[in-house]
Amino acid sequence: MDIFLQQAKKTSKKLALLDEHTRDNVLEDMAQALLDNCDYILEQNQKDIQDATTNNVKPNLLDRLLLNKDRIQGMSDSVREIAKLKSPLNQTQKGWISPDGLKINKISVPIGVIGIIYESRPNVTSECSALCFKSGNVCVLKGGKEAIHSNVAIVKVLCDVLKKHNIDANTISLLPDYSRDGVMNLIKQNKYLDLIIPRGGAEFIKFIEQNSNVPIIKQDKGVCHTFIDVHCSSKMAIDISVNAKTNRPSVCNAMECLLVHKDIANLMLPALKDRFDEEGTLLKGCEITRQYIDVQAACEDDFGKEFGDNILAIKVVDDVHSAIKHIEQYGSNHSECIVTNDINNANEFLASVDSACVYVNASTRFSDGFSFGFGGEIGISTSKLHARGPMGLDELVSYKYQIIGQGQIK
Repeated sequence: MDIFLQQAKKTSKKLALLDEHTRDNVLEDMAQALLDNCDYILEQNQKDIQDATTNNVKPNLLDRLLLNKDRIQGMSDSVREIAKLKSPLNQTQKGWISPDGLKINKISVPIGVIGIIYESRPNVTSECSALCFKSGNVCVLKGGKEAIHSNVAIVKVLCDVLKKHNIDANTISLLPDYSRDGVMNLIKQNKYLDLIIPRGGAEFIKFIEQNSNVPIIKQDKGVCHTFIDVHCSSKMAIDISVNAKTNRPSVCNAMECLLVHKDIANLMLPALKDRFDEEGTLLKGCEITRQYIDVQAACEDDFGKEFGDNILAIKVVDDVHSAIKHIEQYGSNHSECIVTNDINNANEFLASVDSACVYVNASTRFSDGFSFGFGGEIGISTSKLHARGPMGLDELVSYKYQIIGQGQIK
C-alpha cells in the first residue's frame, strides 16, 4: 500500500504542472476510447451482472450495476463535457496590494491525491477520473467488489490513453486491495492522501467518519422529499412526484418520501395512487393517507429511510411548516422540493430547508453535476465544508497565496 500511494503522491506533483490544452486533448481521447472499447467494457460488465444474478442481488441494485451502449455513450458524453469546461486551475480568485507593498494573489491549485470510495455504478469510475484529471488531481478509486470487472476495464481504457500521451498511468488507479482491511488501510494514509470522498449508505459513511485520518467530504444517503402544497397545480404536482420517484428509483436523488397537504389529500392521493400503480410503485402511507387510499401501513422506520427501490413513503401534513419540520427530522440534507403556486410558501421553504439542493416546482432528479452544467460530479456532498451539493471542478481545487515583494522585511 505504501509503495502504491507513494507513486500516486509523486505523480500528483507532475500532474499539477500539465498544461490545460494537453488535459483537454487527453479527455477528448478518453471520451472516444470509451466508445471504441464499448464491446470490451460491456463484456466485462456482463461478468459482474452474472455474478450479481448468481448471488441474487436485488433488481434495483442490478440496475445500478448494469451498463449498456446508451450508458456508455452517456459516460463518453460526460467526459467530453468535462473537457469543454473552463479549467479551475491557476485562476486568480483574488488579488491585492498589502499595506507593506506586497502583491498578494490567491490562486487555485489542485487538492492533490483524492481517494474515492463508492459502490455499484461503474459510470462513477469514468466520471470521477475525468473530473480529477481536469482539476489536476490524482485519484485512487475503490469501487465495490460487485463491479470489479467493469471498473478494471474502464480504468484500463482510460490509462491506455494516458500512456499514449506519455502521462503516468498512476494518475488514475484502482485500490489493489478491495477488502474492508484495504479500505481501513487507505483511510489511515494521511501522509499520501489529501482527501477521502466516501459515497454510500449511512453505516458506511459512519465507519469512514469514525476511522479516517484523512479529511473527508461526505456523499451521504439521499432521503429526498417532495411536498405538495395546498396551492399547487395538480397535474404539475403529480408529474413531478412520479418523475422524482420512478425515473430511476435506485439513485440518491430519487424521492423517498412524499408529503401532501391535508386540505387536498382527499383529491391528490387517489390521483397519485393511480399514476404510481401504473409505474408499479409500492406505496406505504401514514394513518391519514390510508383513510383515502388502500396502501401498506408505513412504520416509523419508513420515514427517513433510503429505499433505493421503487418504494415510496407518504405522509399527510398540516402545512408548509409541518413539511419543513418533517424534513428537518427525517431528511439527509440532500434534495427537497415544494410544489406550490404560493410565492410566500415557496420562499419560506427555500429559506428554511437546510439541504444541499432545495427546489420549487422541479423534480429532485435534477440534483446531479451533468444537469447543473458541471459535466458530471464527483459526488453530491451533504457536508458543508468546503463543498455542498453536486461537486464539480470548482470543488476539486484548493488555493494558495502567491506573494511578490521587493525586499520587504518585517
